[in-house]
Amino acid sequence: MSTTNNFQNGEVSIDRFDLHLGSECNEEEPVVLGVDGGTTSTICVCMPLLRISNSHNHLPDPLPVLGRAIAGCSNHNSVGETLARDTLEQVMMEALSTSGSKKSAVQAVCLGVSGVNHPNDQERILNWLREIFPRHVKLYVQNDAVAALASGSMGKLHGCVLIAGTGSIAYGFSEDGKEARAAGGGPVLGDWGSGYGIAAQALTSVIRAHDGRGPHTMLTNSILKSLSLSSPDELIGWTYADPSWARIAALVPVVVTCAEDGDDVANQILNDAVEELALTVKAVVHKLGLCGQDGSGEFPVVLVGGVLIPNKNWDIGQKVVDRLIKTYPGAFPVLPKVEPAVGAALLGCNFYMKEKERNGVI
Repeated sequence: MSTTNNFQNGEVSIDRFDLHLGSECNEEEPVVLGVDGGTTSTICVCMPLLRISNSHNHLPDPLPVLGRAIAGCSNHNSVGETLARDTLEQVMMEALSTSGSKKSAVQAVCLGVSGVNHPNDQERILNWLREIFPRHVKLYVQNDAVAALASGSMGKLHGCVLIAGTGSIAYGFSEDGKEARAAGGGPVLGDWGSGYGIAAQALTSVIRAHDGRGPHTMLTNSILKSLSLSSPDELIGWTYADPSWARIAALVPVVVTCAEDGDDVANQILNDAVEELALTVKAVVHKLGLCGQDGSGEFPVVLVGGVLIPNKNWDIGQKVVDRLIKTYPGAFPVLPKVEPAVGAALLGCNFYMKEKERNGVI
């Protein structure tokens, strides 16, 4: 993929400000925690608090990550409130520990968590955090797509992000701060361009071929071999033995390989996924008017997730961008150079400093 915008180089300066490492009156270096909580895993990074001043330098390169930790799923819709809360607390404390920082050094915590789809979801997680951190700590909770967008824009909330991993979602912000989303409701509600959606259709195609209700496909032998099964009949037991969405989505590479080997069924599944993902982005662009009144306005499309990683001959992300450019010639792809957890930390820094500025502290 190619782009001509500064976003891809990590050379984005924050409007009216530049950032430098902060220092406080106490001996502890102030830090911020950024969390990316997805359906498959949860990652937390600890970074110094990046302070905002009045010139126009760029973000530090490389960005200073003091500590990092990883844990399991923190989506309360998938694992329940108790496990989600425990996972978030565990991963944040581990990141602090590896950084050598104490809880008292934390100035802000910004979480981008899947399953945050309503103000009630935000308030639930904020209540968890209030019991973990001292009162002075500023707390920000967003959907994980917002952190992913920030990882591509280096903290600037503008444009659209497309996430296609286990699940899929598009989320965007206009220049005036309006936001919109599409998809992200999970497999039951139709995230069909997601890894789960692709793999579920592949499994369905194998069963249809076995029954005589669908065409023969390479997917049958390839999937059975990858799962060490001997017959399509065994897929029923395998599928329902574990309800994990990520377990199903892990079959996506098999589908891609079959498509690259010329299997018509696998190719159709991937082409359908491309159309669904493009429609998801288009819905957000339309809601926010990102393309401008004449339809040619420029805006970034940040691409995140395993489904969008280029393969030998089947680059789903590029095919989605190709579809978008036909409608929105000003759309340009951005492949993040930092992970979404770092994007969340940058958002935490920006939210914190802007709040301080509004209150006349800086």
